[in-house]
Parts: sequence; structure tokens; C-alpha cells
Amino acid sequence: MRILYAIQATGNGHVSRAKTLIPYLQKNYEVDVLLSGTSSDIELGHPITYKYKGLSFVFGKNGGVNFWQTIRQINFWRFVRDVKQLSLKDYDFVINDFEPVSAWACRFKGKHCIALSHQYSLLSRNAPRPQEKNILSELILRYYAPTSIGYGLHFKKYDSNVYLPIIKEEIRTKNPTKKNFYLVYLPSFADEKIISVLNKIYNINWIIFSKHTQKKYQIGNIKVYPISSEFFNHKLVECKGVLCGAGFETPSEALFLKKKLMVIPMKNQYEQQCNAASLKNMGVQVIYDLNHDMIEVIQNWTKSKKIINVDYQESPKKVLNRVLIDYMKKTAKNELLEEYIY
Repeated sequence: MRILYAIQATGNGHVSRAKTLIPYLQKNYEVDVLLSGTSSDIELGHPITYKYKGLSFVFGKNGGVNFWQTIRQINFWRFVRDVKQLSLKDYDFVINDFEPVSAWACRFKGKHCIALSHQYSLLSRNAPRPQEKNILSELILRYYAPTSIGYGLHFKKYDSNVYLPIIKEEIRTKNPTKKNFYLVYLPSFADEKIISVLNKIYNINWIIFSKHTQKKYQIGNIKVYPISSEFFNHKLVECKGVLCGAGFETPSEALFLKKKLMVIPMKNQYEQQCNAASLKNMGVQVIYDLNHDMIEVIQNWTKSKKIINVDYQESPKKVLNRVLIDYMKKTAKNELLEEYIY
């Protein structure tokens, strides 16, 4: 059996998850990889069969999505061409992690496509929403990469088809420590904006990982490093706490490692607003901007000893088995069940 694994590369979470899941699939199947998007900072570590620009959001430097840059870089006709030209005839089915080219190609060409993504969990009515529900954003979640069936990943099991976060091996196998620094990853803020706030908290050492620099530097109690997946993981294991956006992978890993966690959801990014609502319900500290009004709030958070206890031991095999069984039952290939379950 041959599978196409399609990954959205806006941000690092989708690629990070694929790095964990693909090796399990490759034990029993032929797996090709499709990647679309332009904002990931980490390498997949597997050959990429198809690469498209897709439909990506552009991060700004003031805490949100840069809509103007996002609109400027979208080429709708190229996207339509890519959808039409993507051949799926050699694949039994597609696993889709919020990737639009393959999702729409499957819809037009009648190919079985199963979602396996954090975004799919947000389609559940039980998943928390921000106070102001955004209808347009809800439609984007549903139709950006449409699939007929799927499985989601979230901070809690909000529905029968929602699983807990899958923690990658580089984090799962480590023994966390608590050295004297806090880790910061806020890619939608300019370095200068982050530093202008954090350098007012004099008694704390900060390590910032930045999309906006190519070399490391230090200003007072703040060290800034360019993005490095391996080094980031190393510092994540060692830090006292994490200040980051309200994405999915980094907050999940911080919670797994029992680190103090504070999140700032990106402006104009509905997924992160939903994530923030979920994390806030769990007791995680959430703030909605990074400015001098937040200095005291951040200072108090660093003094707090509150840790959110979670049990993120979800097995990648368990999640993938559900996907594979679904495909075989939907396509009347029940005779393959015994052969292909791990």
C-alpha cells in the first residue's frame, strides 16, 4: 500500500509532528511526502516528493498575521494549477495535516483523504472557542483543507475522534531540569519589541529563539539565538518556564515537561485564539499582547510555582492505527486489517 503524507509548512508544528509519525508508517508502507507553505524553520528529515507554495500566512512583527503580506504572496491561479496537476493515481489514500493542495485535489479527483491534524480537532463543537466566535475563521478551518473524515489532536480529549498531543521522541525521552532561565519563542513579534519588555524584568535570565536573526547576540539579561530545532529542544528541556505563542506543539511539549507556561495568542490567528481558550480553561496563564503594561504580569508569573499536570503519553501507533483501520473499513478492505495493524 502506498500513502501520500501531506504537510502544511506554515509554522513548525506540522513538520515536527510528521517527523514523528512518518517513520512508523514507513515500517509497513511506501510513503511519499508533499509539503506546502513557506514558514517552517525546521527540516523534515525525509525526502520530499512534492513541494508547493500552497496558501501560507505571513507572520508580522507586532504579534499577529501580516494580512497585507499574506494577500500579496497568494497566487490563486498557481494554487488551482497545482491542484489540477497533482497526480494521485499511484496512492491508495492521503493523510492530510491541514495541507490545502492535496485536500482539494482529493476532493476533485475522488481520492480518499483522511485529516490528521490539530486543526481538525477545532471542528468539534466541544473544543473551546474565544468569547467572540469568528464565522469567517470557522469557515477557513473547515474549507482551507477539506476532508470527509479525520482525527484531531488537542490539549484535552474533547471528542471521540480527538487525541492528546503526540510528543516527539527528542522531548519524550528526556529528563527535564530547571536551570536559571526562561525560554521565549514569539515569532510574530520583532526582537526589539520582546527585548524592550523583558529587559525590564531584571532578575530573570531570558533565552529568545528568533525568526528575525541569523546570528546570536546578547543584551543584558537576554540572549537571542536564531532558530535551531536541536538547540531549541535542548533549552526547552532545561528551562524553568516557557513564554510562547498559543500554537500547539511548543505549549504541548512545555506542559509535558512540566514547565511553567505563559502564552500570547497571535492577533488575527483564530486557531491560536481557540488554543488560548483551551489553555486558559486548563489554568495556563494567557496574555493578549506584549507591552509595558504586561511587565508586572510576567514578573508575577515567573514568581509563581503553578504547574499544570497533564498525561501526554499518547502513542503514535494508536493514532495511526485508527487512521488505517478507518481507511480499510471505508474502502471494504477488511481483509487487510490483520496484516497492517502494528
